[in-house]
Amino acid sequence: MARSAKTRTVFLCDSCGADTPRWEGRCPSCGEWNTLKEMSEPVGAPAATSWTTKAESIRLSDVSTQETPRLQFSSAEVDRVLGGGMVPGSLALIAGDPGIGKSTLLLRLAADVGQGPAVLYATGEESAAQVKMRADRMGVNSEGLHLLTTTSLDNVMSQIDSLKPGMVIVDSIQTLYDEGASSEPGSVAQIRQCTRKLMERAKADNVPILLSGHVTKGGDIAGPRVMEHMVDVVLYMEGDPVSSWRLLRSVKNRFGSTNEVGVFEMTDSGLADVEDPSQAFIAERPEEAVGSVVIATLEGSRPLLAEIQALTSPSMLPAPRRVASGVDLNRVLLVCAVMGRRAGVGLSGQDIVVNVTGGLRTSETAADLGVALAIGSSARDLPIASGIAAAGEVGLSGEVRAVPQIERRISEAARLGLSKFIVPGRGQHRRMREGGLEIVPVSTVRQALRAALDVSQKGPR
Repeated sequence: MARSAKTRTVFLCDSCGADTPRWEGRCPSCGEWNTLKEMSEPVGAPAATSWTTKAESIRLSDVSTQETPRLQFSSAEVDRVLGGGMVPGSLALIAGDPGIGKSTLLLRLAADVGQGPAVLYATGEESAAQVKMRADRMGVNSEGLHLLTTTSLDNVMSQIDSLKPGMVIVDSIQTLYDEGASSEPGSVAQIRQCTRKLMERAKADNVPILLSGHVTKGGDIAGPRVMEHMVDVVLYMEGDPVSSWRLLRSVKNRFGSTNEVGVFEMTDSGLADVEDPSQAFIAERPEEAVGSVVIATLEGSRPLLAEIQALTSPSMLPAPRRVASGVDLNRVLLVCAVMGRRAGVGLSGQDIVVNVTGGLRTSETAADLGVALAIGSSARDLPIASGIAAAGEVGLSGEVRAVPQIERRISEAARLGLSKFIVPGRGQHRRMREGGLEIVPVSTVRQALRAALDVSQKGPR
């Protein structure tokens, strides 16, 4: 009778991937609470892989600086987010909520590459017939696209050996199972092990591999956070379930800039590139809107115009509510405090809701001034003209601080035909007009409110 392999029990952190021999309430490595999960692993170090054992040191002067040709797609938005295309030998992860469009996007990318070299599309979530139905709906018909319905990592590796594909897609990483790991499919250990082996294969064969992954309710990738450190590129697909807009955001890219955003529209035939996102985000804004203003934000290297809405109403609760969607709630609370203390806008006893339309999320402090103007407009019940845009950081003294690359924001507003741009006014600008765009420098939030609101109209103060 064969003797079973010895195993040991360890506790693995979902957040950082560190292991400890005993359970603790707090991870000793990253400090997160309640993230340690019990698992069993074989005793002994894993065998070294072929590509690691062949690695040798080389002189820095002998390293070639010639740029590696990238694998480009038909989608200009995807290429933008990837930094110009996908680098051969790279491992990329696309994460997002279920039903957001990850599989649709991956199938489109597979069809693009499949017109040339072979593409392996491995799925553990759908049958071949289901993938074919989606392909027919999208109009995808590529002879070089090979489907593999499996949850076994060994089957995926075997197909890579025999097919020699130009790209590999795995949908999704949470469904893969490595028989060499003594844990259940979908567990932390399985995800980490499968990701590691796929990374090794990508480097060894110089083949790009795309993984899809699910996210938790908190917006984090399901599984160990160490997986994000292992891959070369991490992309998040975002969007409002009731909206047709989809955003593909780069949060990590070893071969390009981070925080780049690609904008798509979900149609009956799949995801379509949005050629002018700024125009799309502000197209539905009314001419005279109370509690609404256009902001100029930067997403990576791309300037974008978006609409911020705010609504204030008397609260029926002892502690008025503050709700934010698309912007940082802490920044909204800061702006509210400044508005009440420094700008003379009474917000005590008011529920305040702030929203960025189109499903866009911005973490820029440059959106502070837009939030302040939208809240001030709603609180005073005075409209803001549709041709007004703003960008600036709000300080605790009520001052409006400078933001980076303001000239690019101004140029984007001028391109779309806006009439007025409210900007920080501490010696940042020499020109007061760009084409038909009037540039209005302000030093305080109070000045910005006077410049944006039509104070000739009557309304509550």
